Amino acid sequence: MEMFNQAIDMNDVTISEEDGIRYLHFGTQWIQGAMRIMRPHDLVLTYTQQMMAWLLFQEVSKDDEIAILGLGAGSLLRFCMKHTQSDLHTVEINPRVTAMCQAFFRLPQNQRSVIYHEDAESWVQDPTHFDRYRVLMVDLYDAAAQGPVCSSLAFYQGCYRCLDEQGLMTVNLFGAHESYDVNINHISQAFHGNILILPEIDEGNIVVLAFKGDDLSRTTTAMLMDQAEYIQKKYKLPARRWAKGILAEQPKT
Repeated sequence: MEMFNQAIDMNDVTISEEDGIRYLHFGTQWIQGAMRIMRPHDLVLTYTQQMMAWLLFQEVSKDDEIAILGLGAGSLLRFCMKHTQSDLHTVEINPRVTAMCQAFFRLPQNQRSVIYHEDAESWVQDPTHFDRYRVLMVDLYDAAAQGPVCSSLAFYQGCYRCLDEQGLMTVNLFGAHESYDVNINHISQAFHGNILILPEIDEGNIVVLAFKGDDLSRTTTAMLMDQAEYIQKKYKLPARRWAKGILAEQPKT
């Protein structure tokens, strides 16, 4: 993968390109996000596709709000801007990441999109955000790209409070990292055991769904598979594979 320097100083935020895909890095070889240059709204990385698995349980309206913790290359923000009418609130601690996304990753400039340059750990404890979001997508990694930078019970309890009554959360974890069991335990505690775990992908990512509302308890196998078929056709995402994986996996609590 060929790295190249940009005229502006982004310090530890760098990019590379290969086979029509632009990648974001935090000064290391680890990929923090990706964009297909000719189709920027595509979700290139498998785990980012899985972060949208909340669509199996509900679709958002223009009256709902979505929060994204961790901007990365803006993949989830671009996808949600195209495919939903909801307001989108993104939390990114590093303004240089936002500047890079604006310059090279077609970051949406729209009144529906707000970016907070804050620490996600503090952001989820702000009462301004409580009982507000229908969907919360959490993808918080540093340059090492191994375990999430926010993994405490207090953090996930804050995530729970930020969701509305029917809200749900997706979280990107690494199965082989020592932080995995700690995160699963804390997510399960914060969400009273109402979690689902997607199968680990080849890159080692494991996406967890956590429910504040009752979507999990009232969803039957038939409903899940029907919704997966609908999502696969509408969004061109591998939703049938997600549904089958969910049915095969048991939450590790």
